[in-house]
Amino acid sequence: MEDSELHIPSDLPVLPVRDTVIFPHMIVPLFVGRNKSLQAIDESLSTHRLLFLNAQRDGTIDDPQPEDIYEIGTVAVIMRRLKLPDGRQKILVQGLCKAKIQSFLFQDPYLCARIDKLDEPETEEVSIEAEALMHSIRQEVSELLELGKEIPSEVQIILHNMEDPGALADLVASNLSLKIPLAQELLEMLNPLDRLIRIKALLSKEHEMLNVQQRISSQAREEMSKSQREYFLREQMRAIRSELNESSQATEELKEIKARLQEAKLPPEADKEANKHLRRLESMSAESAEYSMLRTYLDWLVDLPWSRSNIDNLDLVAAKKVLDEDHFDLKKVKDRILEFLAVRKLRPDSKGPILCFAGPPGVGKTSLGKSIARALGRDFVRLSLGGLRDEAELRGHRRTYVGALPGRIIQGLKQAGTNNPVFMLDEIDKLGADFRGDPASALLEILDPEQNNSFSDHYINLPFDLSRVMFITTANVLDPVPSALRDRMEVIRLSGYSTEEKLTIAQRFLVPRQIESNGLGADNIRFTGTSLSRLIADYTSEAGLRNLEREIGSLCRKVARRFAEGKCSAVRITPRSLARYLGPARYLREERGEDEIGVATGLAWTEAGGEILHVEASTMKGKGQLTLTGHLGEVMKESAQAALSYARSRAQELGIDPELFAGQDIHIHVPAGAIPKDGPSAGVTMAVALISALSKTPVKRDVAMTGEITLRGKILPVGGIKEKVLAAVRAGVPTLVIPRRNEKDLVDIPPALRRKVSFILAETMTDLLAVALDEDR
Repeated sequence: MEDSELHIPSDLPVLPVRDTVIFPHMIVPLFVGRNKSLQAIDESLSTHRLLFLNAQRDGTIDDPQPEDIYEIGTVAVIMRRLKLPDGRQKILVQGLCKAKIQSFLFQDPYLCARIDKLDEPETEEVSIEAEALMHSIRQEVSELLELGKEIPSEVQIILHNMEDPGALADLVASNLSLKIPLAQELLEMLNPLDRLIRIKALLSKEHEMLNVQQRISSQAREEMSKSQREYFLREQMRAIRSELNESSQATEELKEIKARLQEAKLPPEADKEANKHLRRLESMSAESAEYSMLRTYLDWLVDLPWSRSNIDNLDLVAAKKVLDEDHFDLKKVKDRILEFLAVRKLRPDSKGPILCFAGPPGVGKTSLGKSIARALGRDFVRLSLGGLRDEAELRGHRRTYVGALPGRIIQGLKQAGTNNPVFMLDEIDKLGADFRGDPASALLEILDPEQNNSFSDHYINLPFDLSRVMFITTANVLDPVPSALRDRMEVIRLSGYSTEEKLTIAQRFLVPRQIESNGLGADNIRFTGTSLSRLIADYTSEAGLRNLEREIGSLCRKVARRFAEGKCSAVRITPRSLARYLGPARYLREERGEDEIGVATGLAWTEAGGEILHVEASTMKGKGQLTLTGHLGEVMKESAQAALSYARSRAQELGIDPELFAGQDIHIHVPAGAIPKDGPSAGVTMAVALISALSKTPVKRDVAMTGEITLRGKILPVGGIKEKVLAAVRAGVPTLVIPRRNEKDLVDIPPALRRKVSFILAETMTDLLAVALDEDR
């Protein structure tokens, strides 16, 4: 029925339609159940059989109001009606033409609206562009059919015989699965050419989607076929092996793991877990990803030294001999190890100590750990903690992660092959922390004898007893180590070596080692005692021995080259030949000149050991300002302020004009300005330099000092006394002023070293000034 043959009334019943848009020429069945809609159908059938079909904006609304439906819809004729048993009606309608609602006449008992028919632009003949679009659309539809798009066969026939561009566009649009807003947009386009262009774009998108779906389906089928084929082949192989009484490689591996599990003597909990995973492994295909993961996990379980341990060498005499062979002096450390052996001899089940060797670089902290392991007869494992930021490096990764592994602690025990090695955690003061966790917090459990007997690695996920492990940590300084972690360790300080100690160590250890490592013999090169002393004094300036061994190695390499070239016989290293091999002296001892005003010698304690610190103070006309330079930290700046306040409060006693502070600026400078400096040890040194500059009294250059100052002029104790004494001896300073409360620290200084320095104990600044200032000048 053509709309040109039928008169379209201006007033028509409105039938809101859910979830579909009716296009002209479209024949579609509709199921109607709402009362208003049924009333509209009855009215239509009793008159002209026409309805105005409009799509709902929201299909979930059961009683749509005028604002809930689109204004533009399709006038349709009811071709057939069928009443259903449940009270609904099924009608078959055909779209005739487009129309637009002008106004609603009434809403009860059904929606009735006044409409205007919408006519498309009339053209006498179809343009070439429209012809091309229609041809392209027909071709796209054919391709969609080949890709599996379901379109009724009668529609295909009509499509190929239809010449009207608008009708063709509406027919294709009605057979595409379009969302309501998009379909309504096409319905509201009156220009056939615009609709064809839009339809062409939608078909291209549909074509692309079907291509992708087909490719995905094809890949899925291929994968499924491949898996089925592999399964079939594996079953065939299994049947063939069964007929030939041959076992597969996977079966052999499982037998091997079972045997290793029995030999490993796992604790009951670990044994139960291992057997559970082994049963799972037996029921899996060897090609599955989980098989590989479980196999690796079981390998770790059986390789860990659950019950394997070294028998300690409890011969104290032999252990002492080993320690003395490897290291000179270090009496405190050696005594502590021998005490541990004595306790272990009396009580075999005693827990291992947790020691921390703290001291400057090169004093032998790491090599001492190796020596302890040799003396005890245990394996040695070393783990560097420097720069470690991820907690999982210590505790391991959970097995759910790809490439998961146990932590470095468990890896170290597997490497050692025993459950009681000497485990060295190097550079504990260099630990980091970031968003992945705080490794220092993980060490709280590892280094706690009350907790580490059931240490649980995230990967192993079973308790492992670390209480028999002897943990030794090393650090240059203890300040960065959290207090809770520091509390778990027994700290043993290695301060550094005096010149005499370095000479003995060089003769007994360093020289023979370097001669051997450079391919020389004892008869090829010989060092005199004076040459080694000159090498220590003029070519090194350190608390440890690294640079000294490096310089000895350099001498040995130069001699080795001469031997390789056939140029010389045995070489004797003398003080005079040092300059020929190593160049001029690198460290020149300061010549003691005259005493100066405003220059005091202090002592500092750094990561590299003790250091000499010169503090300079000068005054100039100004407004009483204090200037501090030399890259000083907050503590040193506060010490300078305290020194100034002390000087001002005791100006008359110190021989300083009180008026001087208002008209003079004071500048305190600590040389080597590129190096950061901080700490309270230089407080008295800055006070002496300041008082010297204000009172114009020279400071004795042969006096060095250390201590913290208070506003009342008291001198408080400081740390690192032995390191500072070593620095004073290296610098050739004969007199050292230290706080009286540091007198107890002199016990740790060897008698030979004490004889080289004159110690003066000061309780107040008055005591110090009496020694440091040259009042006679």
